Amino acid sequence: MIIVRLFVNFVILAVEIGAVVGVAWLGWRYPLWLAVAAAVIALGAGLALEQARLRNELAFYFGRSAEKLSWIGSVVALGEALLKALLAGVVTLVTFSGTDAGRLQIIAIVFGVCVFAGSSLLRRLSISFGANPSRWGFFRLGAPLGLLYSGIIAGAEQIKFAGAVFMPMPSLSDLAKRLIFEVPARPSLTQASELLFLLKQKFDDIVVTILGAFLPDIAARLVGVLVSVNMLTGFAIAVFAVAIAEIVRQLEEAGPG
Repeated sequence: MIIVRLFVNFVILAVEIGAVVGVAWLGWRYPLWLAVAAAVIALGAGLALEQARLRNELAFYFGRSAEKLSWIGSVVALGEALLKALLAGVVTLVTFSGTDAGRLQIIAIVFGVCVFAGSSLLRRLSISFGANPSRWGFFRLGAPLGLLYSGIIAGAEQIKFAGAVFMPMPSLSDLAKRLIFEVPARPSLTQASELLFLLKQKFDDIVVTILGAFLPDIAARLVGVLVSVNMLTGFAIAVFAVAIAEIVRQLEEAGPG
């Protein structure tokens, strides 16, 4: 029985890793499809979870009138689910769109690592404490995963290999030249996304520079990670981490005891 259980655990882990790799690969090769998947998952899960949450919260806000005002919960749940679905889709698309193939490969790897970290954490919380992966992950995991992603990306921007920087920081003059001479009047999605990435990369660098005037360099970089635009990617990562964790939980419950 122990051998069977170990084999089942190995299969479940393989499925989890395969799903993570699939998400990262899809984002790298077909970012639009991954963005659509993120929006659909966020809308479906968000609508169900927001309605369940608000059913419990309405009494806190409205007391005895909660039952009469149940329609408010449905309207708010729909609105929040739509906004989160839009956010997940747009953030995913912007994260994986661009023209720099090397950078997109790095982002796909980092994205996959963060998704695996999130799904593994949810699996551990489910096993150890009986946590519901969807409820905990959807409402609580976005910020820590955003911090993890932002920190890894910030570290990648400092890494040099064979004299070359993994993710070189553009200068303001380079950005100006690209904006004036290289970006067409009506840029494609990949061109616009590439420019947007460079702009947010430079924005984060400027924030760190400003903080460096008041804080030690290491402290400025740590605060820069916290306030980076990359933090938004955490919500998109959480969407896929939740979906994979739910698959894993279903396989766990269907397996031998």
